[in-house]
Amino acid sequence: MLREPVASVIDVTTGAMSGNTGRYEKKLKDLAGMYEDQAAYETLAGRTGEQVVYAVEDFQPGSHTGDLIYGITRMIPGRVGREFFLTRGHIHAKADRPEIYYGQQGRGLMQLESPAGETRIVEIGPQTICYVPPYWIHRSINVGDDVLVMVFAYPSDSGQDYGIIEASKGMRHRVMATENGGWELTENAAYLPRDAATAAGVMKTYA
Repeated sequence: MLREPVASVIDVTTGAMSGNTGRYEKKLKDLAGMYEDQAAYETLAGRTGEQVVYAVEDFQPGSHTGDLIYGITRMIPGRVGREFFLTRGHIHAKADRPEIYYGQQGRGLMQLESPAGETRIVEIGPQTICYVPPYWIHRSINVGDDVLVMVFAYPSDSGQDYGIIEASKGMRHRVMATENGGWELTENAAYLPRDAATAAGVMKTYA
């Protein structure tokens, strides 16, 4: 049976999307352990722990192969110490599935990491399309002064695996603010590299 077409209208200001089937949000208090400067995090969370750092609304038609999930993510600007606000990040549970992000507002980065620990950065601004290839761990970072809004789409059967980042104590690099208003990569001192067997285990094809 044919499914009916769907149209969704995005409100860039609020991050709302009509016709969504789901929504979740992450408050600052939910992001403990993600930032290098723990003292700065605890101070900020003590003042504004209920503040929503990012929210996601999506349309999920199902989980069957051949369909798409799409949605919108909205992240406020801010920093914990020198480190910009960011999402938890994930790899797809079926790691050979790709994803696309389309910038609507603000200035952000897509931080990507291969299973072997290589880092790539894609800058995203309005009307920028970022293609996340299969097998890349990825997270979004707001490096601007405005709210970052992006539309995304990925295969419905992809799934999401957050544990790969948690097991490594974060991603290999952290994105830090510089004195001139820019950003730079620094090594994550807590990072635990994946062994060759673990990295190879991610690199497989799924049905």
